[in-house]
Amino acid sequence: MDETTWRRRTGPTLLVASIAFLLAYSWRVITEADGPWAMVADTVVVVTWAMFVIDYVVRLSLAPEKWRWFRTHLADLAITLVPVLRLVRVARVFTHLPGMRRTRAAALRTRILVYGIASTAILIFIASLQVLDRERGAPGATIVSFGDALWWACVTATTTGFGDLTPVTVIGRLVGVILMFGGVALAGVITATLASWVFERGAHGDGADAATKDDVRALRDEIAALREDLAQGGGKPHGSDPIQ
Repeated sequence: MDETTWRRRTGPTLLVASIAFLLAYSWRVITEADGPWAMVADTVVVVTWAMFVIDYVVRLSLAPEKWRWFRTHLADLAITLVPVLRLVRVARVFTHLPGMRRTRAAALRTRILVYGIASTAILIFIASLQVLDRERGAPGATIVSFGDALWWACVTATTTGFGDLTPVTVIGRLVGVILMFGGVALAGVITATLASWVFERGAHGDGADAATKDDVRALRDEIAALREDLAQGGGKPHGSDPIQ
């Protein structure tokens, strides 16, 4: 079996596993589940996470050049560490909407923008859960509810930083740093995508202007040739005025 066959067979299962991981972890943190239900949620999280680890190890073992495969599949390593990132691949359906892939450059911009926004949204949600799980109950904590955590994650990812809510634990601050870099990266993606779009529109405009000038030049040549014919013939077409 090669890697392509393995991915084709395990893809749907891992997608379901990533959804189960997200639901179980979210329910565990937001509801502060305890007792048997907490054990069920923790079991789902561990089992689904193990599925991604096994998938990564198998794919690495199937690669003919393992070190090269490792260097060129860092995104798969990130998905293994954070399984819900696999849901980003679901966002590819938005890159196939009618009217969104007119040119190769437009298709590339669409993919980058869609994946960037989807990754940031998932990162914000997971960061909110992680910070709430670590901060809630810590001495001097200001992030004590999911609403607080989500608000903090949004203002941190956008690098706004109002400062009304701040993490007090080491893990919380580490998540904040990751969010800051993620927000800066998203801003860069949006800026680069917009600049590329403006440049392409400008290039198309220049092409249209050049075509219009060529048409005017050709029309002038035709008028000059007609004048020359009329002058050599010593007359003019019946029922028309001479061209001035």
